[in-house]
Amino acid sequence: MKNFIFKILAAWALIVFVITLVPVVLLMWIIGLYNEPKRTRYFREISKAWMRIFFFLTGCNLKVKGKENFVAGERYIITCNHNSLMDVPVATPFIPGANKTIAKAEMAKIPLFGLIYKRGAVLVDRKDKKSRQDSFKKMKKVLALGMHMCIYPEGTRNKTDLPLKEFHDGAFRLAIETSTSIIPALIFNTKKVLPPGKSFYFRPAKMEIHFLRPVKVEKGDNYELLKEKIHRIMSDYYRQHQNSKS
Repeated sequence: MKNFIFKILAAWALIVFVITLVPVVLLMWIIGLYNEPKRTRYFREISKAWMRIFFFLTGCNLKVKGKENFVAGERYIITCNHNSLMDVPVATPFIPGANKTIAKAEMAKIPLFGLIYKRGAVLVDRKDKKSRQDSFKKMKKVLALGMHMCIYPEGTRNKTDLPLKEFHDGAFRLAIETSTSIIPALIFNTKKVLPPGKSFYFRPAKMEIHFLRPVKVEKGDNYELLKEKIHRIMSDYYRQHQNSKS
């Protein structure tokens, strides 16, 4: 019975998404007239308003903790855990300040939604070496413009029972090459809303994103040690807080 109810709620969530998508696409097309970083600042405000409406109409709630860890005028690399397709709608709009995320290039081909996707992301084809190299340069440019980069160092969704999967190197190489501090971020309960492995399923829940204190990074740091440090910080925090968020 519960699964049937959550499938009905999935239909409702899809209806809300499609109806609200149309005006958002129009606004996203209009902001294409602006140069960066103004374009991405507008993108964040639009997507933030959109997600607030979507969460409200679908019975979800979002708590954001740790915004005070962002210092005005500073740019950061935000490393997020990745449990669900809901992670990006939770993270990108609610990171304090203009930001872009690294994302799969193929998603940009989706009609209408693809325009929104391209506006908020640095696109990469992970199977193409040149695409990976170009995306790294683009992420450097994002940081040079004073914007944040949001990266999911696990690469793909965590479908294991572990707090985090192993991290890829990219976020930490980028941090060291650009001397950019890292803000670890932990997302809770998105897996409840859109669980991996369940098709056409939507369960309203109280989601949370916690931004932790920045970890200072300097050129010359060892990226392997940095990767291990951030993984440990995020794993420990997730273990300490996951039961209270369930």
